[in-house]
Amino acid sequence: MTELDYFLWVIIPYLSLTIFVVGHIHRYNTDQFGWSAQSSEFIQKDHLLKWGSTLFHYGVIFVFFGHVAGVLIPKGFYDVVGITEQMYHFGAIWFGGAAGVMMVVGGALLTVRRLKSKRVRRNSSKKDLYVLLLIGVVTVVGFTNTVGYTATGGEFDYRATIGPWFRGVLSFQPSPYLVMDAPLGFQLHILAAFVLFAVWPYTRLVHVWSLPLEYLSRKYIVYRKMNPKKALKYMERKN
Repeated sequence: MTELDYFLWVIIPYLSLTIFVVGHIHRYNTDQFGWSAQSSEFIQKDHLLKWGSTLFHYGVIFVFFGHVAGVLIPKGFYDVVGITEQMYHFGAIWFGGAAGVMMVVGGALLTVRRLKSKRVRRNSSKKDLYVLLLIGVVTVVGFTNTVGYTATGGEFDYRATIGPWFRGVLSFQPSPYLVMDAPLGFQLHILAAFVLFAVWPYTRLVHVWSLPLEYLSRKYIVYRKMNPKKALKYMERKN
């Protein structure tokens, strides 16, 4: 194991996770007003937002639970409950692939909307676009690993390597040798994800912790014009 391996698979993960935790605490204590998704729906409501946002957010949820199942849950657990290797890989490829497609398509639609619409672009920061592109990199690389490697019969087993390595990082017992020889696509996916974790507290992604599941069932906000006199009469009747 070289010093570079130690840096990539021990120092970067802990540095990223430390920034992730401390950054959220600092952001919450100093910028609660900015702790939101900063939705652009009131600026421009269109089909790109409707389909892009829905596909992306549903995809994120499925991808998250897929990573929990594949990385955080030990491989032996599936043997105990009777889930065979074939059953697991069938779900990982087809359901994981579908979730990846949802994220890729949804993220692409949201990015196109942000670049195409002058109104949205004027009310957005460069940071918003950068984080979208970073999420795109993480998603596309991960999706490529699923479709281009695992689905085509690749022999690398991330449940026996990346899974134990990541759980070791969380338990302060990192084993970098488990991942340092992983295929390049998996390594890039991991490193890009840790970059995302590091910038997370300083972007609109913090809204994930504010009951994100409500978003999936809420109705879109509708704004209507109203005559000022009628509005005043309406308010008087309510009071």
